[in-house]
Amino acid sequence: MSIGKLFIEAIATGVISEAELHWITSNQLRFSRCEQATALKLGRLVDSGEVHLGCRI
Repeated sequence: MSIGKLFIEAIATGVISEAELHWITSNQLRFSRCEQATALKLGRLVDSGEVHLGCRI
């Protein structure tokens, strides 16, 4: 899994799963600077309500 692919999927569906969020938090120390910025952007989208925590059907 990559943060870029995860970001695009979350934007497209408007949903991020708990497992994906767990993957981000457990791998954040290994992210490059660009990947860290992507993770922060995804976090801001969750905070603003544009991306919801849930599951995809």
